[in-house]
Amino acid sequence: MNYIKNCPICNSSETEEHLQLKDYFLTSEVFRIEHCMDCGFRFTNPRPTVNTIGSYYDSKEYISHSNVKHGIINSVYQIVRNYSVNKKLKLLKYYKKQGSVLDIGCGTGEFLNVLSKNGFSTVGVEPNESARQHAIEKYDLDIREEKEILSFIPDSIDIITMWHVLEHVYNLEERVGQIQKIIKPDGIVVVAVPNPDSFDAKKYKEFWAAYDVPRHLYHFGQNDIKSLFDKFSFELIKTLPMKFDSYYVSLLSEKYKYGSSRFFPALINGFISNLYARTHQKNYSSLIYILKPKKA
Repeated sequence: MNYIKNCPICNSSETEEHLQLKDYFLTSEVFRIEHCMDCGFRFTNPRPTVNTIGSYYDSKEYISHSNVKHGIINSVYQIVRNYSVNKKLKLLKYYKKQGSVLDIGCGTGEFLNVLSKNGFSTVGVEPNESARQHAIEKYDLDIREEKEILSFIPDSIDIITMWHVLEHVYNLEERVGQIQKIIKPDGIVVVAVPNPDSFDAKKYKEFWAAYDVPRHLYHFGQNDIKSLFDKFSFELIKTLPMKFDSYYVSLLSEKYKYGSSRFFPALINGFISNLYARTHQKNYSSLIYILKPKKA
């Protein structure tokens, strides 16, 4: 295990325990989330080493890598993803009608496939070999290993996207620094992450599925994203909700807490979570952050 001595956002050494919780998805091991007493950032600590973290993804049920479709939860995921992919396309077209898109953590390639059919030049980065091969073989996409992100030409990409990926990135500042290097001066960065300040997070506490320890190394509130990207001269220009996530996460959380996927309680809690967010600083279950490089 690797213990983090300093807050990844503000570098403070003053931290305390926020929650203890299990890896409900795979191992049932107990992990701890700490929060920084200075800036409030929450992160999994200690965490598996960079050489062992991959084993915590080693399951055919890890849907973003396997594209599995059986069972109610996976079926809901597939329906929502198909809808969301087109919403994401519309979002990108609002900012850029065409251009180059790098999707970091592209999984099995469904999003990039839709982009490539709609006039964008696409490339993906995916560390998981089976997901990468699926995207290449099924959609004939340009998908590269994670280490190849270092080979991108500076100032060469119009749009960089990370859909529920940043919370998995082991070397956080290194990755944001790489993004800063390769994004064009007039480009945009799109980051989607779960929000631990949402109603469903507060409702389910240690059973909240979007904590997903130890695969989720970081747990970003709105100020954390602003602070992290400000270090690398990015400006936050828009924050948008991912309203379907409250239902999907509530469904998983019900399973973790009660041992079964209780559909109707999950539906109610997902609805309440979205309603809560409207009057509580837009704290939806997951949020999309649109960022751009600051002008020199």
